[in-house]
Amino acid sequence: METSREQRGQQWLEEVLQYAAIPTSVRSEKSPEFWEDSCWLVIDEKSLAPEQIQALMGAEGDVLDSLQYLANTILNLGREPEQQGAFTVDLAGYRLRRYSELQAIADQAASQVRETGNEVELKALSAAERRQVHTILKEHADLETQSRGQEPDRRLVVSLIKETP
Repeated sequence: METSREQRGQQWLEEVLQYAAIPTSVRSEKSPEFWEDSCWLVIDEKSLAPEQIQALMGAEGDVLDSLQYLANTILNLGREPEQQGAFTVDLAGYRLRRYSELQAIADQAASQVRETGNEVELKALSAAERRQVHTILKEHADLETQSRGQEPDRRLVVSLIKETP
């Protein structure tokens, strides 16, 4: 019997955590409405010590981002396109807090671009965070976004849409 995408994600992440000597459960949740359609894999932090939570979080969420990257790569490997899907790995509400921060960064950049007319280059963000800011700013018909540079120093640039004469 074929397991669901959610079950595959849960099993995979629980196994990775077990190998990392951080055995805890993982639950699958529906993504928030404003989020891209993604299978949310939420690590249960109730049984974790603060040091374990910090180890899984990493500096500025980089370990959590790495786990999410691995989940998206490994869990979609060899699957037909219609069987593939996005996975979001969350711990202690980090993703929603970070989304609020990204929303504020996007709003500030939009205001600055409109006030000055100059493009704004945002500080380095992960690929997933750049996609989120692109999505957030799509709602602004007068703005465009693009990524510039090469990893690991790829930047998101926000600018006014240039009107063609």
